[in-house]
Amino acid sequence: MRIPTAIKLHKASKTLELHYGADEQYTLPAEFLRVHSPSAEVQGHGHPILQTGKLNVGLSKIEPAGNYALKLSFDDGHDSGLFSWDYLEQLALRQAELWRDYLAQLSAAGKSRDPNVSAVKLML
Repeated sequence: MRIPTAIKLHKASKTLELHYGADEQYTLPAEFLRVHSPSAEVQGHGHPILQTGKLNVGLSKIEPAGNYALKLSFDDGHDSGLFSWDYLEQLALRQAELWRDYLAQLSAAGKSRDPNVSAVKLML
């Protein structure tokens, strides 16, 4: 388990910055963190629930959860996920792959990142 040496919340850019030593830094967008929340609301007790319309979501607060995780509070009211150090590191290391998979799932479901867009599939 690696614990970040520095953690910075950037509310204006809606990002969380994680540093691991002097040479390793990751910037995770709030939308990415929100759609990959480890909470039961998102993970669905083993059956993940596709999160849609989170394009504009931001982080409102970060708090330590013991010595093992961060509690992230999002401005859409979601605050039930505890992001363990291991989980945050995996999100950072696999960000490109996880984001690509998420976008593919949205596309396959005919859903959008934009909360103001709603798609309807017509069965003709």
